[in-house]
Formats: sequence, structure tokens, C-alpha cells
Amino acid sequence: MTGNSHLARGVAACYNAAMKPAFRCPVFALLVAFSWSVAPLQAESWHVFFGTGGPGARGIYRATINTETGRLRPAELAAEIGSPGFLAVHPDGDKLYAVANFPGGPGAAGYRIGPDGSLAPINTAPTGDGGGAHIAVHPSGKFLLTAQYGGGSVALFPLDAEGRLGTAKLSRHEGGSRVVANRQNAPHPHWCGYSPDGRFALVPDLGMDGVVIYRVDLEGPTIERHGFAASVPGGGPRHMRFSPDGRFIYLLNELSLSVTTFAWDAAAGTARKLATVPALSEAVMAKEAFNSAAEILVHPSGRFVYSSNRGHDTVTVFRADPATAALEVIQVQPIRGAFPRNINLTPDGQWLLAAGADSNTVAVHRVDPETGELTYQTRGVINVPAPICIVFAQ
Repeated sequence: MTGNSHLARGVAACYNAAMKPAFRCPVFALLVAFSWSVAPLQAESWHVFFGTGGPGARGIYRATINTETGRLRPAELAAEIGSPGFLAVHPDGDKLYAVANFPGGPGAAGYRIGPDGSLAPINTAPTGDGGGAHIAVHPSGKFLLTAQYGGGSVALFPLDAEGRLGTAKLSRHEGGSRVVANRQNAPHPHWCGYSPDGRFALVPDLGMDGVVIYRVDLEGPTIERHGFAASVPGGGPRHMRFSPDGRFIYLLNELSLSVTTFAWDAAAGTARKLATVPALSEAVMAKEAFNSAAEILVHPSGRFVYSSNRGHDTVTVFRADPATAALEVIQVQPIRGAFPRNINLTPDGQWLLAAGADSNTVAVHRVDPETGELTYQTRGVINVPAPICIVFAQ
């Protein structure tokens, strides 16, 4: 293996963990500073896994992407299971977890990833509180969390040394802002992830209009409620990401199609609200029958943020100031598909993949390293049944 290949694997492994957000990697932070001035790394292929949920979908699908050309190979079924909506890769990179439906009730399922991208079942375990909307493995690899939108809870599943799921422990959310009728009358946890140092778990709750913050105890492992960061009234928090340096949070508001930024105090485990920027104008949204924000990403350079807009079927590109987290909309890019419930960046930050849940497509867009703007790749579309999640593994 060449030196460039070793470097690429190191950057990608750290980036994968950092973007969950779940881990702070000093090697990653150093390499980001140099990544835009060094010669391109040797092209590699990554496994791409697709979580699905809808008509025609049979489970988890997989493909590969070439990092030099952005070319996606046709997708094939990797694991047959009911509605594996969201996926998460273990920090070791050799295991994949999904929220899904199976005999015994909805819960989490684990798989071992083969060198060829094949998936071998490990085990399954029910949440005991309905289906999960999101899943995230702690950087220690000792447990994972799932967020139950309908049940209003967070489930902690211990993981043993082989990656087997243990019995779920539930933490329930309470209350609702009631600003938006029928959507905010009760708690609706929609995402789960971790602070860069792994000391805290953060769970945006659409019904509560804020982020519930938990303190992590690895000895249990357990989580204990620590605090709450309020977002904008009626915003409906859905997903969030940390900046690469861990100083800021970018929170996506599903109902208002906006991004609220926070300054993160790593020592105290608190978030201070800074500003809110709309992803689409009121005039643009007025022309659509339906509007809803779905996913948010932060580029590894820290200079660009991306959010997906369902209804308008676009990705909003923001220029981000790494020093202040200030955002400015610079592009609104059609995804070349319908209903982008999920988007994701390749580990090297060169390509953005957009999943059209209603069009049964995944489209590839090149990321301009200087401006962050997106360019759709001609013939850069493959078919995947009802794709609603995209993750990468090597």
C-alpha cells in the first residue's frame, strides 16, 4: 500500500467519526489544515450503504464510489430487513447498525462488514418503544443510541466486544412547545449524536423545540439528562452537526427550514444560541405544496454547510465562517431527484450524494473545494428503492 493510500485511510477514518459527530481526532484536525494545499490523494473506492423505507424497498443496499471520478456503481441488496431507515458505522469501521423492523418488534440490528461490502448479521434487539428515527454509535464503541420519534424516547444499547447489541435502556422526553399544531404537542426525538470529546450525547427534539443534552457514563454505560438548548419557537429541530473544531453546533430546523447556530462549551456541556438563517426564502417556499428540511452536513474544511429541502427538492449551500459560525446562503442546488430525506458527503469532502426517497434515486454532485458549490455529474444517478440514509465504509 502506498503512503498516499495510508494517509487517505487515516483522513477518512477520522472524518467519518468526526462527522457523526462523535469523536475528536487530532490527526484529522491537523490534516484538514493542509488538505487543500497538498497534491490529490490516490483515488480509492468506498463502500456506500443505503438505508431504505418505502414501496419496493427490501432492506439495506450497497454500492461503491470512486473518489477520483465520483462514479457510483449500481446498487444491490446487501441485507434483507424491514425498513432500515437510518444506519451508523461502528468507529472500528467493520460493523454496521440500523434501526429497523423485525420479528419481536422494531429496534436495532447489527451487521459485520466484509471486505467486499457484504453484511453478515450479528444480532437484533428491540427498543421496547417503537421504531427509531436515528442511530449513532458512541466513539468508544461501548454503546449506541437510537431516537424514537413516535415514542418520545432515547434508547441506549450496550455493545460487547464482538459488537453484539444488549438490552435497551430507555430515557424518556417530556413536554412539547405546542407552537405548531399536531407536530409539537409531544416530544419527538429525531437525531442522536455526541460531543467531540464523547462526554455528552445530544438529541434534537422536534416537539420540544430544542436539543436535550445528556452526560455520558461509560462505566454503565448510561446517559443522564444534563441540560437543554432551546432553538427557535416552532422551528422543529431535526438533525445537527458540530463544526470540525468542536466549537459550534449547526442545528437544522425541519419545520421552519432554517439553521440555528450555537457556541458549544465543551467543559460545561452547554450550548449558547447565536443566530438563525433560513435555507429558503418565504417567496420560494410559498410556491411549493409542501416544505420540510431533512438533513444537514458540515464540510471537513469547516467552511461550508449543506442542508436538504424536501418539497423544493434542493440542497442549500451555506458559506460558513469557521471563526464565528456565521452562515450565508450561496447556492440552492436541485438534487436531480424527489424528496431528499438524506444527503451525505464522501469522507474526502469531494462529492455530495443526494437520496431522492420519492424518485428512487441517488445523485452525485461534485463539491468545489474553493467555494463549496455543487455541480451535478451528468449520468451521475443510480437507482435505489426509497433511499432515506447514506453512509460510507471502507
